[in-house]
Amino acid sequence: MIRGFIVFILKIVTVFLFRVKVIGKENIEKGKAYLVCPNHISNWDPPTIVAALKRNDVYVLAKEELFINKFVKWLAKKTKVLPVKRGKQDVGLLKTSVKVLKENHIVLLFPEGTRNGISKKGKLQNGAVLMSLMSDAQIIPVGIQAPKLYKPFSKVKINIGKPMDFSEYKDKKGDKEVLDNLSNKLMNEIIRLTNEEI
Repeated sequence: MIRGFIVFILKIVTVFLFRVKVIGKENIEKGKAYLVCPNHISNWDPPTIVAALKRNDVYVLAKEELFINKFVKWLAKKTKVLPVKRGKQDVGLLKTSVKVLKENHIVLLFPEGTRNGISKKGKLQNGAVLMSLMSDAQIIPVGIQAPKLYKPFSKVKINIGKPMDFSEYKDKKGDKEVLDNLSNKLMNEIIRLTNEEI
């Protein structure tokens, strides 16, 4: 109930403030598990993506530093936001995320690990690919096209790509070279969607 109301408010705010245009909504089927992986520009990315997906079962992975405030912690719990311990592998979060995916929900995470990681020539972390291999969930790459910091009344475009299926590598989830290669494929697709003229 609370989450539905908050998502409704987010839709109003994002549509009014940023004139959001969504391309590729047909790539996300109802009732199916997905790992949604966009590039990361601003703190506005998560609410804008959640509002754009039009599904009420989106779990968002966010840095644990955001959970210091008691109100934010309460709000996060009500809206399916899960804290991420940055800088090290969080086994508990990995298990929780895989469980959520096996229940056919959506997990939204930013594989750059930080804002503008790709543009800074950084590499994607392997967490998204690992979750995909452990849960059999496909990955949806997303390119966010927006002015930095989402200037009010500017146009924000959400370019949703086609699902990436890495299930043939399921038995190689312990192979770092395989994870690195698949993460690189994901990164290239996110970059393509971010730069694509739409």
